[in-house]
Amino acid sequence: MACSDMEKLSLDVDPYCDSDLSGCAAAMEKERESYLSPTENPSTISVSASIPPDQQGYDVEFDPPLESKYECPICLMGLRSAVQTPCGHRFCNSCIKKSIRDTGQKCPVDNEVLLEEQLFPDNFAKREILSLTVRCPNVGCSDKMELRQLEKHLSHCKFATVPCPQCLESVRKSHLDEHKSQQCLQRLMTCPACAGSYVYANKQIHEQICPFANTVCEYCEMELIRDQLALHCDTDCLKAPVACTFSTFGCREKMPRNELAQHMQEFTQMHMRYMAEFLRSQSLSSCPVPSIAAHSSSDERGATARAPESCQCKPELMNLRETVLELEGRLVRQDQQIRELCIHNETQKNQVTELRRKLSSLEEATRELEAQQYQGVYVWRLENFSLHLRNQEAGQPIVLHSPPFYTGRPGYKLCLRLHLQTPNAPRCSNYISLFVHTMQGEFDSQLSWPLQGTIRLAVLDQVEGEHHVEVMETKPDLQAFQRPTVLRNPKGFGYVTFLHLQVLQQRGFVKDDVLLVRCEVTPRFDASLRREGVQPRGSEPSL
Repeated sequence: MACSDMEKLSLDVDPYCDSDLSGCAAAMEKERESYLSPTENPSTISVSASIPPDQQGYDVEFDPPLESKYECPICLMGLRSAVQTPCGHRFCNSCIKKSIRDTGQKCPVDNEVLLEEQLFPDNFAKREILSLTVRCPNVGCSDKMELRQLEKHLSHCKFATVPCPQCLESVRKSHLDEHKSQQCLQRLMTCPACAGSYVYANKQIHEQICPFANTVCEYCEMELIRDQLALHCDTDCLKAPVACTFSTFGCREKMPRNELAQHMQEFTQMHMRYMAEFLRSQSLSSCPVPSIAAHSSSDERGATARAPESCQCKPELMNLRETVLELEGRLVRQDQQIRELCIHNETQKNQVTELRRKLSSLEEATRELEAQQYQGVYVWRLENFSLHLRNQEAGQPIVLHSPPFYTGRPGYKLCLRLHLQTPNAPRCSNYISLFVHTMQGEFDSQLSWPLQGTIRLAVLDQVEGEHHVEVMETKPDLQAFQRPTVLRNPKGFGYVTFLHLQVLQQRGFVKDDVLLVRCEVTPRFDASLRREGVQPRGSEPSL
């Protein structure tokens, strides 16, 4: 407030004081005291008492914006602890005192001489500024209040932020506990393997060095604790690379530990040679070398060159030579044994192959005999049916074929094909499709073609006995009932929408994770077949 404003304020008194100057003076003194001592509001005391003496103006968002008369010319913020100069300018108390100390005893606005003792509090402006409306500075908070209430609001604002004592990151006060326990990168963690403590930011480093952490062997992929990894690779791991046992004698091969025995067996001859060369080199290095002077003198005399006499080897070298000869003899015998074992192994391999072929033929004949016993009535057990349903829900196409069965002996060879249609299948989504296929059988040459008769398909209710049954007649003109030219006729005959999966789950069709599908085929033979003496299967009771 300028001096002219203060003078105007001082002269703007109650008109009733004209009659009594002493009363008017008393009223003015009382009003002046009220401006100089705005302590009747406790909140004002708390705001001003908590302000450091060197703090600048109020750096808050005023609503409406701050008027220029309440703005400090030095810090350009709202006046804090406003003081006025004799020349009529307002400043923050700390700003103007710092300016006088740093730049000299003059007013920053008009360069008038100004002493620190000449400053006096402008409590009227202070009261006006504390009454202005400001916005909460916390992000997310839309509350407004008087400036004097700001500090009280900030102490309870749910959007107020405080520095995390661990990582110093600014966090909402209401979320501090959650941040310290779940989000802070500097929070302490306890390793479940070694029970040691570490900072969460160093979790990966600790996991790489923790002696009790689970790790995987890079060779055999066995899971074990890190402290045992070195010993495992050195002694136990079957796939860890190891050097050949004869590496001392010159073999440089490396192989997985489980292949070492095979290497030793396959390269026995090579290892014996390595050992012989090693021992021979050791024995030669121990013999004295003939002098060059002796050879020169003998050449000069023209005498016939004669090899130096045999080295006088020590007894232990003789023993080594004997050992080499013994090993070479053993090597020859081992080579002979290896050749015999290879021949024997090849013979046994051929015998095993022949036995497997016979076993496969017997199994096929057994299955064929079993299929001939069904007499046209076959019950197909589909186990682990819940797994098929889960795959169907995931959009995977499910196609299942039953084992073959005959309508009699002699009779037609047939099989069933079941589809679980996916949820995205057009016109038949989430349906069970069921078809019958003809197959090449043992009696095809004795039967009349195409297949004619009645086919009953059913999904059995294993709880209440209310089976789902469909009956169809064969159609001789369809390819599905002609004599098959391949192992299984690619054309089938049946129902694309045989049963909805929702009905399947609502009733007792699936029990103990097993679905039962029954097929009953009643063929009709023509008169020529009857004259040849082939008797068709008698009628079976239907569902």
